[in-house]
Amino acid sequence: MMFTKAFGLLASFGAMASALPTTFETRDTNSTGGGGGGGVEIINNMGQDIYLWSVGNTADSEMVTLSSGGKSYTESWKLNPDGGGISIKLSTTPDQSDVLQYEYTLVSPTIFWDLSCINMGSSSKFSTVGFAVTSNDEGNCPKATCKPGDSACADAYLFPTDDHATHGCPEAVQMTLSLGPSDSE
Repeated sequence: MMFTKAFGLLASFGAMASALPTTFETRDTNSTGGGGGGGVEIINNMGQDIYLWSVGNTADSEMVTLSSGGKSYTESWKLNPDGGGISIKLSTTPDQSDVLQYEYTLVSPTIFWDLSCINMGSSSKFSTVGFAVTSNDEGNCPKATCKPGDSACADAYLFPTDDHATHGCPEAVQMTLSLGPSDSE
């Protein structure tokens, strides 16, 4: 339990650390050498554009617009130069209000990840449509599901002490964060 809290604090401090310019190191985590390694794909099924920022130890990050209609953004696991975590901040507006976060930290051979609703309002569009994280390794990697209308999702951080929402998976895993219902639902 103490490790989880310490790790959570370390990841939080890493995400909020200095605002000095830096370069992220992208790491090929595929141990078989046959492709792009582990990472996350974010799929927009919300019916509106989503804005995202991949942030490490700097506040500076280029905004990416993720168009509606099932368009996706893919990121290979990145290492934060200060050893902290990465937060992919998702918003329905370019001003970063009402933010859902997919957070991860690579500590080889494990990728630790979570969803954070701490910076989301209770009437957030993300809560209205729901969201879920799955992986290509369901036997070794837990999933998280926040159903439509669930503004108090137990699978995500609602408060900084919700350490039960942090999960660990093998670093070669490919994660998928689906925003809103998929065509198959």
